Amino acid sequence: MSLKKRFLRVTHLLFIALLLIQLLPDQSTKEVCTGSLVRFVIIVEAVVLAVSFFIKKPESLSLLLDIAGFVYVFLAIWTLATAKYNYLNDLLFPAPGKVVSQFVEDREKIWINIKSSLGTTLKGFFIAVAAALPLGLFIGWSARIGSAATYITKFFSSIPPIVYIPYGIALLPTFQSVSVFVIFLATFWPVFVGTMSGVLGVDKRIIDSAKVLNVRKPEMLFKIILPASLSQIFLGCNQGLSVSFILLTSAEMIGAKDGMGYYVKYYSDFGDYTRTITGLLVIGFVVIAVTFLFNKLQQYLLRWKR
Repeated sequence: MSLKKRFLRVTHLLFIALLLIQLLPDQSTKEVCTGSLVRFVIIVEAVVLAVSFFIKKPESLSLLLDIAGFVYVFLAIWTLATAKYNYLNDLLFPAPGKVVSQFVEDREKIWINIKSSLGTTLKGFFIAVAAALPLGLFIGWSARIGSAATYITKFFSSIPPIVYIPYGIALLPTFQSVSVFVIFLATFWPVFVGTMSGVLGVDKRIIDSAKVLNVRKPEMLFKIILPASLSQIFLGCNQGLSVSFILLTSAEMIGAKDGMGYYVKYYSDFGDYTRTITGLLVIGFVVIAVTFLFNKLQQYLLRWKR
């Protein structure tokens, strides 16, 4: 790609427009921290330009620029509605510069809470995958048992895992173990159903060919059926991972002493909506980052299917 196609794009004009908006006089009665927002968008634009230089595929470059353009437009509208024209209640909706400044101020506290939330999520997720994957393989191996188990799993998976929190608090020693238990339930059923669906959907001709070659059952399960079922398994893992963050945040808002859900709930109780919005945005970024990394892992493990 030419330098013109890489760097002369609408996204970069939106970046300039966002900077020009900051020159308008502020009408908000609260502190807006325009300098913090300017520094933030300059860093974002510098990262976009640096990454654009190394991207080879036009589709990937377009995706990156579209995302950056959306961020610039969103920040521009947010700035106009808060700091510049004060259309929104500046107590409930702080200016974006103030949120950026608050994030920088609370970065150590936020990082501790992110590690707590991620640690809890990953514990429950990996325990659930370790339990659901082999169980789904063995049950799905039998078409008769698998068909019956499908209806049973529909019943149990329809129950929201968060309703088990009162029982978890009564039975488990710490609230963190309760959170891990909730994440386990949120992940187990999607992975279990995805694994069974993948096993039941394996082409019968592949299994018959393996039987003709006298492939043993363990090899049949883990070297033939498991790779053929990976697409459905990853689909279940994706569903479980997405739901896990939602449930964990809800659980942390009920009784936890750390984590991003606790961070949001704690400051919202005191009416500190700058920190509340900061926490909400951080949760969104963390979920996007984890999902992105998981999708990259999925693409790597399924590269043989391309």
